[in-house]
Amino acid sequence: MKRLIGILLFWCLQPLAAHATAGEGLQPGLVNPGYHEQPAWFKQSFLDLRDDVAEARAAGKRVLLYFYQDGCPYCKKLLETNFGLRDISDKARRYFDVIAINIWGDREVTDLAGKVTTEKQFAADNRVMFTPTLLFLDEQGKVVMRLNGYYPPHRFSAVLDYVGQHMEETAFRDYWAGLSPPAASGRLHRDPSYLQPPYRLAHRNSGKPLLVLFEQKDCAACDELHGDILRRPQSRELLRGFDVVLLDMWSQTPVQTPDGEQLTAADWARRLKVQYAPTMVMFDTSGKEVFRTEAYLKAFHTQSALDYVLSGAYREQPNFQRYIQARADALRDRGVVVDIMD
Repeated sequence: MKRLIGILLFWCLQPLAAHATAGEGLQPGLVNPGYHEQPAWFKQSFLDLRDDVAEARAAGKRVLLYFYQDGCPYCKKLLETNFGLRDISDKARRYFDVIAINIWGDREVTDLAGKVTTEKQFAADNRVMFTPTLLFLDEQGKVVMRLNGYYPPHRFSAVLDYVGQHMEETAFRDYWAGLSPPAASGRLHRDPSYLQPPYRLAHRNSGKPLLVLFEQKDCAACDELHGDILRRPQSRELLRGFDVVLLDMWSQTPVQTPDGEQLTAADWARRLKVQYAPTMVMFDTSGKEVFRTEAYLKAFHTQSALDYVLSGAYREQPNFQRYIQARADALRDRGVVVDIMD
């Protein structure tokens, strides 16, 4: 009963949370569960994005839209770990006006076309399925970079430089490749249970969905994914439901894509706009991409992404955040301890 009351209070307070995070404030004594304090230097915007872009342009800056939800551990990590670093916060303030948008909020938003909507509808219109999601806008309001999920500090700092210094004529993956990578094992984590070359992905007859892991050798996050997360029993059980392919996103390895096109792994990664290693791209049995993850995820979110596709839940629940909330509740009801940051 206490748990049910807590859930009801959480959702009942969502509209209040949208106003509180906009600086309007909750009534004294009311605290929104899961609220994470945002840096004071975030712009307190009236959410007319036409004005925001014009004001940023006049100040020699760009606009960064930060989509969040209260109770999101990766939002907390972005705010505390990334923006808690002086060099990152100074860089963000120098290059951007950062505007927070609650994906469940009811504040009025006027988009770049002059359409008046709400925060939650604006988030849905922009297909925000992860929090945090960050949209970097240029001087005309065009999205020049999108981060679907949390990036660790070293990579996030590189994105700030990339967009802040107007480097987008070069693909980010190429820009990143020219930087010094973090310490990593320097190898791909191949597994005998994965599909082996030649990769003829248009001619699979297993009846399973396809999981393509785009990685690179100098990738500390790839080391963690294979050395820990995918070794866990629940992860291995989920992986058995997929045909799995591991590709070096920079390699000339020949691949027949699910739609029958002959490409190299590097060309396919570029065609799919893969910009982060590791990226997991999932296709249904017909060869249609249905979901991907392309940011730093811990075990629970990685497993949830796999289960989201394997169970077919993406067909009925288009919002991944709703899905993982329901999944966590279902696991807890079965007595499973859920630590979403483990």
